[in-house]
Amino acid sequence: MKKARVAYAGAIHEAMPHGEKIRLADGRVVAEDAVVWLPPFEVGTIIALGLNYADHLKELSGELTVTAKDEPLVFLKGAGTLIGHRGQTRRPAGVAFMHYECELAVVIGKTARNVSKADALQHVAGYTVCNDYAIRDYLENWYRPNLRVKNRDTCTVLGPWFVDAADVPDPHALSLRTLVNGKVTQQGHTGNMVNDIPELIAYLSSFMTLRAGDVILTGTPEGVVNVNVGDEVVTEIDGIGRLVNTIVGDEAFGL
Repeated sequence: MKKARVAYAGAIHEAMPHGEKIRLADGRVVAEDAVVWLPPFEVGTIIALGLNYADHLKELSGELTVTAKDEPLVFLKGAGTLIGHRGQTRRPAGVAFMHYECELAVVIGKTARNVSKADALQHVAGYTVCNDYAIRDYLENWYRPNLRVKNRDTCTVLGPWFVDAADVPDPHALSLRTLVNGKVTQQGHTGNMVNDIPELIAYLSSFMTLRAGDVILTGTPEGVVNVNVGDEVVTEIDGIGRLVNTIVGDEAFGL
């Protein structure tokens, strides 16, 4: 089952696909562009992975101090980074290189503490698509994502759909891609993660408690390119969803 959260007529509604439109929980059918799309679940802690695809690791090899043999590169993100499907992401003036990252987002469904890899997927409620932007101008001298790189307001896009885990038989068998202005610029496969989802849940739950609503952004494959004001960026994962986003400048925020 796929479901979304949207704002319409002054209220927040759960919604489901209905052909080319969406159906609200109260039965009303409305156009996709008649609503404001929100992240499709109540988001708890946002846990993001860097360099979790072997090809992306190779792509960035000239600036790395980490390898696939190191512990997962994990960082947290603030709630202000989040926007939904069809939202606008701000590209600050003067930035030279800002890129998208198409990622499978794993939503925790029940408390996980010291979970084994064998039991890890029992703690997953479902999945959604994430487009997690980075501004490479602000990287430090080694690849460690810092606040200015990965915690920008409006730079973490989630949605449009939350898909039940029961409807995703194998989350490591999904193709993903990014299109910029209709042109495919990134393609990958979730089977190429350095640390797969059970490994990530086992690792994270070994030192922190994961709770329902927490989300793990599992990293992106190679193929990240610069995006500019006016670009439409679409991140897709087969069976999960098609997430649309537009890049805007400072003036859209009154600056």
